[in-house]
Amino acid sequence: MVEKLHDFDMSEHLRTEEEIQLYLNEILSEGDIDLLLSALGDIAKARNMSQIAREVGITREGLYKALSGRGNPTFATVFKVMQALNLNLEVKHA
Repeated sequence: MVEKLHDFDMSEHLRTEEEIQLYLNEILSEGDIDLLLSALGDIAKARNMSQIAREVGITREGLYKALSGRGNPTFATVFKVMQALNLNLEVKHA
């Protein structure tokens, strides 16, 4: 009997603020902008994509696109998404 595998959805595993912080810090350490956008999409999905889109001022579909491999969001959009997710951008020497 062959067992069907289910697609992994990271947003289902981001339940607490600590989990979100650990996840995002790990992603940031990779230095990959596409991975960062995808991670912000995971977090937005975990927190209610429609609500985040309203707070950012774009459609839900527009937010999905911006935070996917098909999108190319401006820094302003990324910054607004981070604000809507209650995430701060902090700078420190490496």
